[in-house]
Amino acid sequence: QITEGVSEISECALASSIWEYCIFVPFIAMVITMSLIAILRVNPVFRLYVDVAIELLTVSTAGPCIPNPCKNDGTCEVIANSGRGDVFNEYVCKCQPGFEGAHCHINVNDCANQPCKNGGLCRDLDGDYTCHCPSPYIGKQCQLRCISLLGMEEGGIVESQISASSVHSGILGLQHWGPELARLNNQGLVNAWSSAPQDSNPWIEVNMQKKMRLTGIITQGASRMGTAEFVKAFKVASSFDGKSYTVYRVDGQRKDKVFLGNTDNDGTKTNLFDPPIVAQYIRVIPVVCRKACTLRMELVGCELNVGCTNPLGMKSRLISDVQLTASSSFRTWGIDAFTWYPFYARLDKQGKTNAWAAANNNRSEWLQLALEKPKRITGIITQGAKDFGVVQFVSAFKIASSDDGQSWSIVKDQITRTDKIFQGNIDNNTHKKNLFEPPFFARFVRFLPWEWHERITVRMELLGCDD
Repeated sequence: QITEGVSEISECALASSIWEYCIFVPFIAMVITMSLIAILRVNPVFRLYVDVAIELLTVSTAGPCIPNPCKNDGTCEVIANSGRGDVFNEYVCKCQPGFEGAHCHINVNDCANQPCKNGGLCRDLDGDYTCHCPSPYIGKQCQLRCISLLGMEEGGIVESQISASSVHSGILGLQHWGPELARLNNQGLVNAWSSAPQDSNPWIEVNMQKKMRLTGIITQGASRMGTAEFVKAFKVASSFDGKSYTVYRVDGQRKDKVFLGNTDNDGTKTNLFDPPIVAQYIRVIPVVCRKACTLRMELVGCELNVGCTNPLGMKSRLISDVQLTASSSFRTWGIDAFTWYPFYARLDKQGKTNAWAAANNNRSEWLQLALEKPKRITGIITQGAKDFGVVQFVSAFKIASSDDGQSWSIVKDQITRTDKIFQGNIDNNTHKKNLFEPPFFARFVRFLPWEWHERITVRMELLGCDD
C-alpha cells in the first residue's frame, strides 16, 4: 500500500502542482478520522460498533489470527480464504492440554478419568490437575510409594547423626544407653537409647544431612535389668536447620499430634505421617513412658527427588557428542590424539583418554551440557580418571543452569544463600552422587570445577526427568 500512496501523491502533484495540498489534505483527513473515532468511543452506544469496525478492518488486512482469538495460550491457524481478496474468514484454534472449544475457552475436567491412584484425591486446575496423595504415596498420580527404611537398623545413618537430650548411665556409670544405640532390633545387654531419670523434657534426634521426605516411624522399646521399658506416646518435631523446630500437626488441626507408641519392650509399632514431613532434622519427643523413656526406632521415607533421578543420557549416549562443550580441552604431551574432549566426560567411559580434562587448572574452566529441551535436574554423579597412571579428579565444584545458554544462575545453598559448593571425588574411579535440593528446571547445565587433584578431570552422569 506504500507504493500506491506514493503514486496517488505523485498524480495529485502533477495535476495541481501544489505539493502542500497533496500532503496536507490527507494528513488533515487522517487527524479528523482518528479524532472522530476517539469521540465516538466515549459513548458506550457507539463504542461497540467502532470496535467491531476496527476488528473487521484488522481481519481484512492481517487475517483473523491477529489479534489471537484463541484463549488459554491456544495457537491460531488460518485454514482457508473466503475468496474476497485478502479477507480471511476461517481459522482453527489448536488448544493446549486441558482446554477445548472453538476458542480453547472451555476448561476440561482433568479429573474425569480419575488419574489419581492409591486413594489419591483429584483436584481440577486450569489445564491441569493435582492429586492429594495419602501417605506413603507420592508422585503426580500417587503412583510411587515412599517407604524406604532410611538406615537406623542397617547403619546407613551413622552414629554422629544421632543425638539426644540426655543419656542414662546405669550400674555406676558402666552402662551407657546412648542415642547411637537406638536402632530397631538392636541386640545386646545395652541395646537402646534411654534418657536420664532427671530429664523432664527428653528427646532423641536424627540429622538426615539433607532434606528428606519422612512418611513414617517404627518404634520399639527394650528391657533394662529385666524390666520392660518403652515409650507409650510421643510427639514428632522437625527442622531444616537444627535450630527452629515445628511440632507435627495433622492438616487443619490446632493441636500437636500425639502418636501412640509401644505396649511392650520388644514389639514394633508403625506410625505414618499423613501428610509426610519434609525436613533434615527429625526429633522424637516422648510424652508418656513406661518406667523410663527407652527407645529403638527406624525412620521411613525417601529422597525428595524419588522417581526423578533417572540418568539423562551421558553414559547411554542419549546425550550426543555435539551437546557437550567446554571452555578448553587438555592434550597430553601436546598430542592431538591424546585430547581429553568434553564429549569424553561420560560416566564409566574406558580408554586411554576417557574423560574431559581442562587445558588449564583454574576456576574459570567449565563443562557444559545442552539438553534437547528443558528438564527437571535433580542430581549429578561424578567420577575422576587416570592420565597414563596419574590419578586426576575434581574434589569440589559448583553447578550453573540456564534456559538460553547465555544467562546463567549458580545453584545456591538454601541456608546461607551463597553459591553451593558440592563435594566431589576422592579418587579416580569411585562414583560420587550429589542431589540438588531443590531441583531446578533448565536446558543448559554447566559443571564448574572449584577444587581438584593434579588436573581438572571428570566423567559424569546427569540425573533428572522430564517433569
